[in-house]
Amino acid sequence: MVATLRHTIAAVGFLSASVISSGWAIAAQAESTSLNQTALMQQATDLRSQGATGLKTFLQRHATDLRPGQIPPTALREALDHLCQQKDCYTSQLYWYTDLAAAKAAAQATGKPILSLRLLGRLDQDLSCANSRFFRVALYPNTQISQRLRDRFILHWESVRPVPKVTVDFGDGRVMERTITGNSIHYILAPDGRPIEALPGLYGPQAFLQQLEQAEQAVKQYQQQSPTERNEWLQRYHRDRLVQLQTRWSADLAQLGITTKPQLTDQAVPAGQPPSAALAGQIAMTKAMVESPLITNLLRDVSQNQQALTDITDKTAWEKLATLNANQARLDAASIALLRTKKIGTATQPSVDSQSFTPVIQKFEAAMALDTVRNEYLLHSQLHQWFIRGTSTRNVDRLNDQVYSSLFLTPKDDPWLGLISQDEFSGIEHDGIRQ
Repeated sequence: MVATLRHTIAAVGFLSASVISSGWAIAAQAESTSLNQTALMQQATDLRSQGATGLKTFLQRHATDLRPGQIPPTALREALDHLCQQKDCYTSQLYWYTDLAAAKAAAQATGKPILSLRLLGRLDQDLSCANSRFFRVALYPNTQISQRLRDRFILHWESVRPVPKVTVDFGDGRVMERTITGNSIHYILAPDGRPIEALPGLYGPQAFLQQLEQAEQAVKQYQQQSPTERNEWLQRYHRDRLVQLQTRWSADLAQLGITTKPQLTDQAVPAGQPPSAALAGQIAMTKAMVESPLITNLLRDVSQNQQALTDITDKTAWEKLATLNANQARLDAASIALLRTKKIGTATQPSVDSQSFTPVIQKFEAAMALDTVRNEYLLHSQLHQWFIRGTSTRNVDRLNDQVYSSLFLTPKDDPWLGLISQDEFSGIEHDGIRQ
């Protein structure tokens, strides 16, 4: 995740030609938004029950106010967010299920895989966890990604727990509100809900698109296997992916002349204590799990590389590795427009020097490139190993519990998410806690 930029960077069309009219008559000429907030929200509520078809109807009906490059009226944006269940849906035009059973029913009816997002907070609210906000800026509005998600996947999100928020009152009328800690993960599920792949944290747009393509093919191949062969096939798939990943890891290090293998952090979690929020923010790696003799023999080099990752810290090396992935973390025009809107309030503003805005984009892209290599080499590699061993990977809820506990270090049995330590003195009565 964008650990170092989370608190410094403000988180920051497609219209189907064929629209199935059901429940709402669609005018031959798209009408301008003249309805009030109540009427628009009622439209959105009624059309949401029709799924993606209802979204297409809404987009067609209000096409005049949803032209690319312009910010729609507030009432229209809020109604669309309600229909899609995603904040800033006018930029992505994606329909999200919030009930997994309904998503599975849609997937089984269409034969499409499910992209299931788990996050802290809600995707339809501005202050969800930082990575989910970055998804809404860098990934979902991206022209290629939104098209693939719209055409090839059933989309679903679920909140793991509320996201912690902090409000800073400067005492002179100025107030700043941000979120702290938390991470997000995309699961790719077969239509019956079986986890096939998992993409932890933030990836650059092109890297994310490649992962989606790979995962979609994996779901197809998985479904072609007989029920008795599917488990073995899935283990083999993740074993092959892990070997490929480690081969790229070695090649990247060799290309850069890096002899000291980097790790995300060298801090350890004290025995019997929950991980701190600072440590979870850096995504400290858990100790390697014991491999079965067969897997150990097949993946001896992989295990050695994984151990090296948890032994050595070298921030400079990670930054060098990120440069190799810079092209996979470029924002497209749609994402840049939304980022600009989030940052300065307008998608296009002549009074703002474009050159002065360029460093914001470059810094965000550099952070995504760094996240891409960290998430792929550190987190995704561990997920591959879990799938190989079948460690709580048959059910997405059990897998997600393990991800947040062992990978993201924000276990659900810690109500304070590592933000409170019993060993520290704050000087505030009851440590400032109100319940």
